[in-house]
Amino acid sequence: MTDVGKVLVTGGSSGLGAAVVQAVEKAGGTPYVLDRVAPADGVAHELVDLADPRAAEQATRRLVEQAGGLDAVVTAAGMDRCGKLEDVPAEEWDRVVMVNLLGTVSVVRAALPELLAVRGKVVTVASTLGWRALSDATAYCASKFGVVGFTRALNVETQGRLGVTLLVPGGMQTHFFDDRDPQYKPGPDAKLNRPDDVAQAVLFALQQPEGCEVRELMVAASVEPSWP
Repeated sequence: MTDVGKVLVTGGSSGLGAAVVQAVEKAGGTPYVLDRVAPADGVAHELVDLADPRAAEQATRRLVEQAGGLDAVVTAAGMDRCGKLEDVPAEEWDRVVMVNLLGTVSVVRAALPELLAVRGKVVTVASTLGWRALSDATAYCASKFGVVGFTRALNVETQGRLGVTLLVPGGMQTHFFDDRDPQYKPGPDAKLNRPDDVAQAVLFALQQPEGCEVRELMVAASVEPSWP
């Protein structure tokens, strides 16, 4: 297994992103965070709204300059707005796609020159709903299906020059569901994965030696309801 080095994590202040930051630190690497909220004390970061692609690119370049290079990017930032297409306000629907898909693309694009220079790694975070369509989730499905397509195309485009992994997690024990209408929240008996466990899957992908790549990883609780 290789050293993870300098790793930029989007959404690194909470949920899976924060778990990845901790895992990188424990593995001896150095995390850098892009988020709207500051991460844990001592973690270098830039505050940015990933719904603004140009701002995301600029913030990424500033962190890369601060770090003096970069070895990997993990795009853990994500959001959702549940409801029928006709009921979700257009601005909120658009924001889901902007953060989840365009935020992912913008950060990877901005970091790509540095990553290619060192044969670095990218781990994008999709969802089981990037493979499976579900009612009242048009924005989330559209964005995560997009992440799947983007990642697979990036893999083809950069093969031999960049390690690209598509992570497909099931539900996790995070604050992701907090602001949902009760009908869209996991039930009291829902079995959800711990983000710390999913972060270990990310670490596994980041630690693969050059020439050995984990193309896609599906990680979920053993009774994940949205898979298969």
